Amino acid sequence: VKGSICDKKLVQNIFDQYNIDSVINFAAESHVDNSIINPKIFFDTNINGVFNLLEICKLNWMNKPFLTKNKFKHARFHQVSTDEVYGSIDVGSFNEENKYMPNSPYSASKASADMIVRSYNRTFGLNTTISISSNNFGQHQNNEKFIPTVINSIINDNYIPVYGDGLNLRDWINVKDNCKAIELIFNKSLSGETYNIAGKNELTNLELIDIIYEIIKNSSIKYKSINKKISFIDDRFGHDRRYSVNIDKINNNLGWKSEGNFKEELKTYIKKYLTNKTL
Repeated sequence: VKGSICDKKLVQNIFDQYNIDSVINFAAESHVDNSIINPKIFFDTNINGVFNLLEICKLNWMNKPFLTKNKFKHARFHQVSTDEVYGSIDVGSFNEENKYMPNSPYSASKASADMIVRSYNRTFGLNTTISISSNNFGQHQNNEKFIPTVINSIINDNYIPVYGDGLNLRDWINVKDNCKAIELIFNKSLSGETYNIAGKNELTNLELIDIIYEIIKNSSIKYKSINKKISFIDDRFGHDRRYSVNIDKINNNLGWKSEGNFKEELKTYIKKYLTNKTL
């Protein structure tokens, strides 16, 4: 069903029609640049939309605070969040006990949603969990995101737009790895818990561009002579320098660890794109 999580009537109809007893909320406006241009749509979806989902879950699953309906004893709401809620960190990594310090309208909207999820767990006893993930990549990612932008720029012989000096650091994880971790949290975590998820593949934007360029250049005769062209543009307002999250909790409590090989997964992803011309 395609629709907005802000549409209360639609969401309630879906709950009624399909007897919904589990929600994993991936729905979000997520492009930081867009949040700077038009913050309102981020607050509408990422805050009000999440509130709408939580309220409908509460009304459908619970008789009153801390008293769940018998047939919904197992029901759970999981919120998919982002490492950007913690803000930037120069050294070390954020753990789940660190306070939130969001620096963009996007990360502020996600942090706000997490706080609302927490409040529904603590005030009403709604069964909730939260995952906080590092940067995802993988098939079908929106073309506005960094890795698809780099790939498309290179193969079309265009300049790659890079903010500032290109030394901002991000930790990358394959979307399939992230989803496996989310599934594990959803099924095995205690209610009210938050878990960080990361691939531990920390790279500057320039390092990542170099890796992508070499993969493309070596993938086909067609791209052997292609040049890497970078256009350094004015830095993004409020641009966080480095994101890094500690994943000891999910390693120790749930036995999860990233299974992927970043460079090999990136190579597979790019080759699929070059073959099918679809990210």
